[in-house]
Parts: sequence; C-alpha cells; structure tokens
Amino acid sequence: MRRTLAVLAFAALPLLASPAFAQQQRTPTAYERSIAAGYKALTLCSAMFNGGRTQAQVEGLELTGIYTDYQPLIPMLAASISRYTTRPKTGAPQLWGASVSVRFDQNLPPRRADWRHDRGCTILPPGSTAPSPAASLPSAPFTPFAGSLDDRPWPMGQAGLVPRVIPVLEGPVAKALSGGYQGRTTSVIVVQDGQIVAERYAAGFGPHSTQRTWSVAKSIAGTVTGIGVRQGLVRTAQPAGLWRGDTRATITLDNLLRMASGLHTAYAGNRTDALYFGGTTVDEEVAYWPIEAAPGTRFRYSNVDIVAASRVLRGAIRNDARYAAFPRTELFAKLGMTRTVAELDAGGNLVLSSQIWSSARDFARLGMFWLNDGVWQGQRILPVGWMKYMTTPSGPQPATGAGYGATLWLFGPAQGLPAGTFAAQGNRGQVIFVVPSRKIVVVRRGEDGVGSAFDAPKFVADVLKALP
Repeated sequence: MRRTLAVLAFAALPLLASPAFAQQQRTPTAYERSIAAGYKALTLCSAMFNGGRTQAQVEGLELTGIYTDYQPLIPMLAASISRYTTRPKTGAPQLWGASVSVRFDQNLPPRRADWRHDRGCTILPPGSTAPSPAASLPSAPFTPFAGSLDDRPWPMGQAGLVPRVIPVLEGPVAKALSGGYQGRTTSVIVVQDGQIVAERYAAGFGPHSTQRTWSVAKSIAGTVTGIGVRQGLVRTAQPAGLWRGDTRATITLDNLLRMASGLHTAYAGNRTDALYFGGTTVDEEVAYWPIEAAPGTRFRYSNVDIVAASRVLRGAIRNDARYAAFPRTELFAKLGMTRTVAELDAGGNLVLSSQIWSSARDFARLGMFWLNDGVWQGQRILPVGWMKYMTTPSGPQPATGAGYGATLWLFGPAQGLPAGTFAAQGNRGQVIFVVPSRKIVVVRRGEDGVGSAFDAPKFVADVLKALP
C-alpha cells in the first residue's frame, strides 16, 4: 500500500538564513518541506476563497503560530494563485474555481490546492495530474447558495442583524477580544433563548467570514452520522466494514464515534499531517494503522476514528456526488448554514475530522440546533434520542479533564460549569459551548498560536455569571 509522502526521498532546496533553523542546527527534511508547502497551499486556498480573506491577511495570521515543525518554512515558500472565471451574458465575470501552488523542491512539482465554490479546497499529492474531486464531481444540488437567505429573520437568515453586545457582557467579550483569556480571538457570539445577545469581531473578520473548524468538524461528523441513522443508512452497532481478516473487523461505528477503536496513531490523536496537508486520502490513512487495543476498551482522541466514521457513511450512500453533498444538503441548508462548506480529499472523501469551513453565526445556528434536540424550525432532522447519545459517556473516558460522549465533549462542575454542559472544540481555539440548563450557546472563533490556548471554560463561566 502506498504511504503518500512519508516514504519519499526528496532533494531539499537550498535554505535561506533563518534564526529558527540555526537554533535547530539541522536541515528540514524533504517531508517537512512538502507538508509545510501543503499546509500553506491549502490554508491560503481555503481562507481566501472560502473565507474571503486576502493573501496578506492569511500570511499574517492564519499562517502564523502553527506547528513548530513547519512554521520556520512557511515564509520561505512562495505561493502562486490562479483564478478561473466564467463570463455570463450579462454582468461581471463570475469566479467558479481557483488554485494555489507552492513550490518546495527543485525536482518535483509544487504542492497544489484546488477550490470550487460548492466544494471548498482539496489538497493534491505532489505531481497529481488528475483533476481533484472539487473539479470532477457534479455541482452539489444545494439551494439556496450562500447569501440567498440573508433577507430572512434570524436564525434562518440575518435580516437587520447588526453585531452588538449587551452591557452586562461587555466585560468578558472585551476581555476575549483583547487576549485576556489567552489566544487570538477573531469572533465571539453568545445566544440566549434563541437570540444573539453578544456578537463581536476582530479587525479583518465579520459576520460573513469563515474559518477552518478544525476538530469542531468531528462534532459535525457525529451530527451528520445521526442523520444517516435516521435515514436508515447506518447503525451505530454495526461493524465499520472497513477492515477484513483481523481484529479491526470488529470495530463498530459506535467505537469510532467515541474514540474507542483501539487503532494506533502516531501522535496523541490530533496530528494526521499526511492526510490534512500531504495529499494522502482517507482510504489510505484508515487502512494504514494497526490495532493496539481491543475495540471499546480504550479512549484515544483520534482523527483517524472520525474520518473512518465518515468513510462508513460513504459506503452506505453508494453515490459519490450525493455523499460529497450530504452535509450540505441534509444539514447546512436546513439550518441556514449557507456559509459552511465541507472539503474533500483527493479521493473524494469528506475530511470530517477537521476540514470544514464555517462562520461564527453558522456555529451559533448549529449550537442552537443541538440545544433544541436536533429539531429546527419545527422540523426534526436528527433521530429522537440522538443528542442524548452524543452527550452521554459510554465506555472508556479521557484520563483527565472533560468527559466525552459521541463526538462531543462533556463539561460540568469540575470545570466550573453547570451540569449537562457540552461542547465542540477545535484546534486554534474553535469552540461551541451549549449550556442546556440556561438555554445558552457560546461561540468563540480564533487563530491561537502554539502554546497560547484560549481558556474557553473560564470565558463561558464568566459569560454565565454576567447573564441574568
């Protein structure tokens, strides 16, 4: 089986002088250069064309404070950007696609990420000549598209909705935006009884800005899986069906959603760089890892478990175009999350452990949906009892800190929060906290650097203390 990038021996380009590299006293490996180039290509692609950011803005924030293995390389790697437009019979040309390329080696093609408006960006393996799924799949049958619900009232739309902060929340919100809880906050939204009572953005961000969800996508994956259960596509007790002929064949969908597969991963679950930035596919990543604990006996936070769960859904749907559009048509469109896009790998798999781009307001909508037990505007979208399933611990738990249900983190008095509080959390400070006893949803988006994590439980506790 091919293991993309990890086993290739690339010739490194000459390095520019860098204090960071002088301290390391070593030349970065070809693999590190390739992954850094992929990180830059994908981040620029998604942040610019999903998120509406400029190249200078992305290079000044989203591409700083990243993993220390790649940070010194990022400024040295030049990016080239191509935009593809169509010229309609009337009106201005319309952007339908884009590519970002980043060179990393004299003898190999650049790393490339391709964007399409309804698919987001896909990072391709070095030298890939095949079109990415973003270009080859039919257009997602999604109506309405971004912006077409803006004239409706909240929460389906945002007619007349102007960012504001009620006086009692001015203190904690200002503290969050100024770095008082650590990290680099880009937006905050607080919803109480279905209404936004606080909303504020950092410079360069606004209500329509989107950012990578990172691991908040895992909780979206759990939600999308619930829709699959309601439609009779999958069952949590069923074997995943991704492995044959060994103990991995006994891994169930429930094991995957609860981070209890028993599969080995190279890190403590939160680094799958070859998949996220290297061009490796979900199929390759899932097939690669051996088992090291009996399924259902150990908690290990793992990207692999969640991308495997989404691969189970692909096998059940059996139609690649429908599968690629499934989160958008079955969840985002129904909740008015018109600025949220789930991205694909080079093999057409949704990377639902991390690669979704979404706005703060769409996060707030999702939190409200969870708070209302999977019912939206009177329509039941999740099965009865699915939110209880997602927020109930079962089997092995994390050794310290918050508990874990099925793709949602569980908080309570031990973390200074009311019993029953749950959350979706992601790298660089992406959080959605839901406090059912107070009918409150708290969203915080950020671009936190390594070693400067936002203190989300403290912020939420201060918000709750301030609200009547």
